Amino acid sequence: MSDDIENVPGEDSGSTGSGTNIIPINIEDEMRGAYIDYSMSVIISRALPDVRDGLKPVHRRILFGMLELGVNYNKPYKKSARIVGEVLGKYHPHGDSAVYDTMVRMAQPWSLRYELVDGQGNFGSVDGDSPAAMRYTEARLRRIADEMLSDINKNTVDFSPNFDDSLKEPSVLPGKLPNLLLNGSSGIAVGMATNMAPHNLNEVADGIAAYIDNNDITIDELTKFVLAPDFPTGGIIYGYQGVRSAFETGRGRVVIRSKAEVETLKSGREQIIVTEIPYLVNKASMIEKTAQLINEKKIEGISDIRDESDRSGMRIVYELKKDAIPNIVLNNLYKQTQLQSSFSVNNVALVAGRPKTLNLKDLIKYYVDHRHEVVIRRTQYELEEAEKRAHILEGYLIALDHLDEVIALIRSSRDPEIAKNGLMEKFSLSEIQARAILDMRLQRLTGLEREKIQKEYDEIKELIEELKAILADEGKRMEIIKNELLELKDRYGDERRTYIEHAADEFTAEDMIPDDDMVITISHEGYIKRTPLVEYKTQGRGGVGSKAATFKNDDFTEHLFIASNHNYLLIFTEFGKVFWHKVWAIPEGSKISKGRAIQNLINIEADDKVRAVINVINLNDPDYINNNFLIMCTERGTIKKTSLEAYSRPRQNGINAITINEGDKLLNVRLTNGDNHIVIASNSGRAINFHESDVRPMGRMAAGVRGINMKDGEFVIGMVCVDHKDPANLLVVSENGYGKRSEFEEYRMTKRGGKGVKTMNITEKTGSLVAIKDVIEDDHLMIINKSGIAIRTEVKSLRVMGRATQGVKLIRLNEKDSISAVEKISNIEEEEIENPDELNNEGGEVQENSEE
Repeated sequence: MSDDIENVPGEDSGSTGSGTNIIPINIEDEMRGAYIDYSMSVIISRALPDVRDGLKPVHRRILFGMLELGVNYNKPYKKSARIVGEVLGKYHPHGDSAVYDTMVRMAQPWSLRYELVDGQGNFGSVDGDSPAAMRYTEARLRRIADEMLSDINKNTVDFSPNFDDSLKEPSVLPGKLPNLLLNGSSGIAVGMATNMAPHNLNEVADGIAAYIDNNDITIDELTKFVLAPDFPTGGIIYGYQGVRSAFETGRGRVVIRSKAEVETLKSGREQIIVTEIPYLVNKASMIEKTAQLINEKKIEGISDIRDESDRSGMRIVYELKKDAIPNIVLNNLYKQTQLQSSFSVNNVALVAGRPKTLNLKDLIKYYVDHRHEVVIRRTQYELEEAEKRAHILEGYLIALDHLDEVIALIRSSRDPEIAKNGLMEKFSLSEIQARAILDMRLQRLTGLEREKIQKEYDEIKELIEELKAILADEGKRMEIIKNELLELKDRYGDERRTYIEHAADEFTAEDMIPDDDMVITISHEGYIKRTPLVEYKTQGRGGVGSKAATFKNDDFTEHLFIASNHNYLLIFTEFGKVFWHKVWAIPEGSKISKGRAIQNLINIEADDKVRAVINVINLNDPDYINNNFLIMCTERGTIKKTSLEAYSRPRQNGINAITINEGDKLLNVRLTNGDNHIVIASNSGRAINFHESDVRPMGRMAAGVRGINMKDGEFVIGMVCVDHKDPANLLVVSENGYGKRSEFEEYRMTKRGGKGVKTMNITEKTGSLVAIKDVIEDDHLMIINKSGIAIRTEVKSLRVMGRATQGVKLIRLNEKDSISAVEKISNIEEEEIENPDELNNEGGEVQENSEE
């Protein structure tokens, strides 16, 4: 084989012996280019509708071909085979089934909301039956289809050559009817698809009129006119969220339910009657699958199914057993069968030859833009025609004013050419006027005919002025578009077929949950729960406390904070990741329950653990997320500041919140407003105070800068962020239960990165520092030790002391116990329990439990 392609000596190496050039190409480039060409051809010439007339090329060619064939709504039907042949031979060189199937669909009342083809014969059924062969059926255009084609001969649209350049076909129809909104469309291209829902003409016309009156109308305002899709098979739109999403974004999932009612027979037995089914559902297939589910005992309570549909309408009967509850059976049918279906809206259409996803306002805008261009071109065409006619009429009037001279000139002329030239010279006429005079019939020379010519001329002049006024005034053109549309509404408008029902599931779980304050606890081993704040009782300072949680021996509460049910939690782990979770979605538990493993709620790694949780009010408010920051602090004293906006897009698997250096861990995270003071404290009892502006905002993946300088073996135990305007104190707590509060003024302002000043006199008696908090007198404290004992006390019971003092005892601890977590509770309005017996009893019970 290689011998056959060897180069012949003396010939060019790039050619064979036959002289044919061989051009080497990269097969990957060639395949890529060919596939892109193919995909664009499918997108533009086959699968996607044009936003202007809502038609794909095959639909457009069928309608235009039927117009050219003369099968209008007021003409006799013609054989479908004749129509298909016309379209195939002139405009659409593809398979005949492609054309016939498309024409059939345009004639099916269950497929199109407003059919464009009037079919005679068997055009299929909602049961999925095939139509009869094209040689048996007949068709013609419906009257409403004439609105799509009206004015096509008035230079309103561009025409392009057909496949063999022998004829011209329209590249788009004038489309007086907003067809894309009314009938929708569906198609699968290459790499994209479209699925557009039908709507009601009355609503669409009102919506477009509202848009014409106010181009700045919002989609919310448009939905007062265009309520929702209106499917040809009726049914019930169950829930409005998908409709709203489709209108606003061009994508949404619309749930459709069958229309069903319960009838009671004379015998007392009940039956469910279905009279409308969801759009695009095959009735026979649905009934067959339902019967199969009943036989398999997956649906119970139904003794028989019958299809009693006839020419008068649809009627599917589900006979119920004696003990069956209709509502339960019907809901089960909705859940397991196609009595409830969904229509996934994906509004993709061609805009200027490019596919684009469109919302409701976009669809209306492009329709109005198209109609505006059509009106301009139609008016321009009519103006030109009117001016031509006026020109001829002016010639007629000149001739009639000089009738004897014209007749004499014509009689004396040897041939029409001489007569024409003579008329042009003598009466200053144009060639067109002269020809028209020569072609004029003798009867037009009567006095009555002259009056008619004069009247026609006056009317033409008025028309010309009117057409010029339209071309000069956009407002008039828009008024024409609106009036034509309202005429269509009066002529073809009908009642909405699909009922809208706001679904119960639109009221989300969050809507049904009161926005109460909750105590959120997370244990050292990663168990999380929420408990209503009202379950905790207020005690005096020094009380023993009530039992807060029951854990296994090596577990204890590590995080405790307050949040309302509707807030977002940003959960940060020591590896520097952040996860999102709604408060109400956290399992609720009592004070003594251990909660649910946090791994069941978020996808945290096995060796990672939660280090900080931020309570965020709202992640959807741009003002809020752009003007608030997250300050992060690590155990080695690194600090980082990032805008909350960088963490406002929840992801199920979390994202990296900060880059953690080797050997370090994320310790704490706080939400700030950009003008806070930051205090970082170490276990050795030293704290540094600097302004937030010392830390510039960084990206989400940054590692941060040094916040405090510490000796070997020291580590950061907490960070506080306070607004300098707040009358707050700094509370510090040691591991052996000592604490105090001091004025912030006692901590001098420095630059970040320093060693700080003493914040507590650390001794063997106090133990190392374990917590710092910013508090005011109205705050309460929740203190939990490692054995699970909790005490709640008021901050005002702690007197303000100097920053270098030791503090007072906050909680009585057992010999080998120590404090694990401290959290403040702000603005609690509860009465303190003043009965000492109650305190003693509660304390005794806790003491016993802890000893056990």
